[in-house]
Amino acid sequence: MTTWTNDELAKVAAAEELQIAPLRQDGTLHKPVVIWVVRVDDDLYVRSYRGRSGGWFRAAQVRHAGHIQAGGVARAVAFVEETDPAVNDRVDAAYRAKYGRYSQYVAPMLTPEVRSTTLKLAPHTG
Repeated sequence: MTTWTNDELAKVAAAEELQIAPLRQDGTLHKPVVIWVVRVDDDLYVRSYRGRSGGWFRAAQVRHAGHIQAGGVARAVAFVEETDPAVNDRVDAAYRAKYGRYSQYVAPMLTPEVRSTTLKLAPHTG
């Protein structure tokens, strides 16, 4: 694993949406799904709007790796479950700040069911 560059963080954080494609068991990528992404400090986070039953989230749980694309940045990533309540509170705040104009969609992103799907995107070279 490696770290995000400042340029990558800025570009992905500024992007309205992110394409996420988890790795299948055989190492190929699933079809990309468009989701929201937020930045908290030097980390990027995503959540499944459909909770743990969301297709891309279930796929991400198989290999904990995949590929993302947003803001002109394309990277292989590891999906790291985030369970720290304090970090999740900050992720909530980032969703409110970035997507607040879509209040009908932000509210579900802050529920306990959806919070339980918070994944940190960790870049890697694999």
